[in-house]
Amino acid sequence: MAFSASVKAQQALRGSRAAYARMERGHGWNTTIDAELRAFLEARDSCYLGTASADGQPYIQHRGGVPGFIRVVDDHTLAIPDYDGNRQYITLGNLAENDRALLFAMDYADRRRVKVWGRARVVEPPGAPHRTIELRVAAWDVNCPKHIPRKLDAAQVIAAIAKRDQRIAELERDNRELRERFATG
Repeated sequence: MAFSASVKAQQALRGSRAAYARMERGHGWNTTIDAELRAFLEARDSCYLGTASADGQPYIQHRGGVPGFIRVVDDHTLAIPDYDGNRQYITLGNLAENDRALLFAMDYADRRRVKVWGRARVVEPPGAPHRTIELRVAAWDVNCPKHIPRKLDAAQVIAAIAKRDQRIAELERDNRELRERFATG
């Protein structure tokens, strides 16, 4: 899927070809959406969708929503809502002439990233407020976390600070009570 002859030549030149050849001879790429991938994707509130025009011009677009906006339809299909944004419609135009797509999802807090290759199509349900892009999964892979910076969403930081502040308030109350007890004691 991702290892063209040119990629394999670069792997050979840089010393990683043998390991990837073993992977290809063994289990190869994951091709079915399993429980782990489902849970990972359904927990995301953000991802990137990559497409290319017929002549190969690449394009990446951010997609976001509440966790669960990426839906697993079946063991081989994902559904992503397509809302009107800046109204450039580059993704839609690309998919009209080249159905190859890549979904890239990142979890900065746990330093995980997943790439999903496949073929996509635009589904426009009658009367629906938006279109859906269905991605038929050809392969997927989890990358190593080596260079992923650890980041937290604002909501996670706010919750952690609130928990810390609550604990500080409890300790300050206990401290006051102890001071009062020893001062009168």
